[in-house]
Amino acid sequence: MIFPVEKGRILAIDYGKKRVGLAVTDPGQMIATRLATVASDGIWRFLDDYFRKEKVILVLVGYPVTLSNEPSEAITWINPFIRAFVKRYPAIRMEQADERFTSRLAQRAMIDSGLKKKERQNKALVDAVSATILLQSYLEQQKFRS
Repeated sequence: MIFPVEKGRILAIDYGKKRVGLAVTDPGQMIATRLATVASDGIWRFLDDYFRKEKVILVLVGYPVTLSNEPSEAITWINPFIRAFVKRYPAIRMEQADERFTSRLAQRAMIDSGLKKKERQNKALVDAVSATILLQSYLEQQKFRS
């Protein structure tokens, strides 16, 4: 028996020390789309506003691990963000996802799409594309679990 999927968006967050890349699904959770890049110190204002406008049923936070599956040094700023998120938005489910190769995949995707070198050096764009790749990978994994 197939159970209906709860309708609403899934938001992916690629949280960094300076910038936060964001991607989101359509309400039917079929495809990931780049949403925005926000300065880290402005993420709460952005999320408050976004959650008022859109129904988000899950937030996926990229969690950096090394090749040996150990948390990377980035956890020093990601873990406090995760704790604050859970406290601030207790009604929104949050999951962590391995973001190990998303930046490299984002760079490759940008090269393959024909972006010029100067555009590929735009770290804000890389962060948003990384969040999109993280989210699309999650969606594909969910298809195989169903």
